[in-house]
Formats: sequence, C-alpha cells, structure tokens
Amino acid sequence: MTNDVGQLLLVGLPGTKLDVATAAMLRRVQPGGFILFGRNLESAEQLRRLTDDLRDLSDVEPIITIDQEGGRVSRLRLIGEEPPNAQQLRDRGNPDLVRQHGDITARLLRLLGFNLDLCPVLDISFDDEAENSLRGRCYGKNAEQVTALAGKFNDALRAGGILSCGKHFPGYTMAAEDPHHSFPIITRQRAEMEANELLVFRHFASRVDSMMIGHIHYACLDGEERPASLSPVIIKDLLRGEMGFRGLVMTDDLDMGAILNTTTFEEMLARGLAAGNDLLMICHRVEMLEQARTVLQRQPRLLSEPALERVASFKAKMEPPREFSREAFDAVNREIWNLRVATLGEKGAHQKSVENGKRSPVELY
Repeated sequence: MTNDVGQLLLVGLPGTKLDVATAAMLRRVQPGGFILFGRNLESAEQLRRLTDDLRDLSDVEPIITIDQEGGRVSRLRLIGEEPPNAQQLRDRGNPDLVRQHGDITARLLRLLGFNLDLCPVLDISFDDEAENSLRGRCYGKNAEQVTALAGKFNDALRAGGILSCGKHFPGYTMAAEDPHHSFPIITRQRAEMEANELLVFRHFASRVDSMMIGHIHYACLDGEERPASLSPVIIKDLLRGEMGFRGLVMTDDLDMGAILNTTTFEEMLARGLAAGNDLLMICHRVEMLEQARTVLQRQPRLLSEPALERVASFKAKMEPPREFSREAFDAVNREIWNLRVATLGEKGAHQKSVENGKRSPVELY
C-alpha cells in the first residue's frame, strides 16, 4: 500500500490525449484513478492509447473507469454502437438480455483498458418522466424489479473481469431536482425508504465492489442539512455500520452544482474524507489537482490511512486489460447492435434512445 494521498483522488482529464504539462502534473499528483468522458473519446484506437498512457505514468496500477450504463449514459456510444438503456431492457421483459448486456459491457471495457464501470444504477423509478437525471436509467419501478435486473447486469459485469459500482446511495429516487445543478433536499419517512431505496442498497451491499454516494439530503437519515456524500452519518453509520459494506466508497462528482453551491474546494475535500469516502471525484477542475493533494496531505492520518487501505484492497481485485485489436472491437460492437435489435426490434434499433431527444447539456453520472 502506498501512503501517497493522491491515491484518494479520482480525476477527469481535459482532452483526448495527454499534453506534456498535464502528464507531468499527473505524475506528481499520482491520482488513484481516472474517469473518462465524451471529451476524452475520439476512436477506439485513441482511447486504448490513452488508457495505456495513464497506466504508464502511474506508479501504482490506476483505477480507470467510465460511465457505461446504456442509452444516453454510455460514453462509448461516441465511438461505437449505443446499447439499450436500463428502462428499455426492463420494458422488454427478458432478464437474459440484461445479463448479455453486462457480459458484452465487460468485454468491451477490458478491451479498451478499463477496470471499473460506474454502474449499475440502483435507484428505483417511481416516475419514469421525473426531471432528476434518472430518466431511462433505472432497472425497475419497485425494489424487487431493480434487485433482480440490476443483479443480472452486476453479476455478468463482474464475471467478465470488470468491477462494479452501485449508485447513487442512498437514492435519488424521490429527488425533484437534478443535483448536477442544485442541492435536492428530500422529506421522506425512514420506513418508506427502508421498504424501497434502502432495501435495494442493503441487498447489494455484499454484491458490488464500490458505492457512489449522491449529493442529496434526506432529513430522515441525517439531522444535519448536508449532502449524503459529505455525511459520516450516511457513510460511516448507515452504509458501513448498519449495512456492513466493506468495499470502496466514492463521492459523486464534486464539481456538481449541489456541492459547488454549498461549500468551498478545500472544505469539500476535508469533509468528504472525514465522512468516510475513499475516493474523492474531481471531474472538471483538473488544474486544481495539486491543490487537492495538498489539502489531503494536511488531513489527519487516522482518516487517510483507512481510506488508502481500502483503495489498495480494491486495486488488488482489478483485472488487467485485454490485448486490443480493431477486429475484436468491431466484433463486440456488432454484439451491441444485435442486443439493441433484440431489445428494441429492428425499427427501434435504428432510432436513438427515447430520452436522447431530451438530453441534459451536462454529462450525467
């Protein structure tokens, strides 16, 4: 295990390749992982070169991750076919297609150099038309349906050598606002959550490799008005204590409006670590990574050392990438197209996902 607190950062990149200055900065900071977005994608060949370059500059094998859910939250649709989203798979009513999706996704990601997929989404869709960033992304309208279908995807993804991440704990389900822009505050009874959102997350606490904590406040879970991602009551007491989760815990993107509008840069890092997070996600303010590492160096070792141990344990489970070839990429891409046809029919497969016509101007997580 390394004692470098840079390992506690999961960071974005500015472009499709590493310029000299960015590469030098990343070598100094030594982030624990990298998260890639549409701005980082140009072609399959370019993407694999980029993930290889990230490994080359890292002293410790890095987490390399992406949001590859299906539908609009499929970063890789910019360089290949778009898989069906969770709602489309749910509505098709064939759990084996969900399993196929997980298997195909794992093979695609390992081919391109990834070792973690930031899914499955474990939120319940009580309203498929809600404007809370979850449209099209939920596997079910109730806890039983989400548990069954997200479980199929999760099991296949992990069996294929890609680690998984349950999100967005403790649930965006009832949010009327989008945390990308504002700070949702939910007034809901604990008993209602136990029968719905928390029931799902309890089930997956021993089945996913990591959990992403949402920027949302539930008054019934935490008496202090703060995002779950900065709450020790939510992370240490509920997730780790009551639910017994032993995996990696990460914040959602700390560059979202829910955080930017409520706290300072230094405060969010200090509070995020103190709350029990192992990875602090900074997707956009790449120029501030050295400052972020300095802030973390000033935090008590009794906070950073357990987090560093959990990052190291997570990394011990990561599988290496597979050898890349254009032929292999094209073959998996054809499988994605065939999955679209099986899910949506020939006519539907030729159309973009229903919700893509209503896409948010920001990339969703």
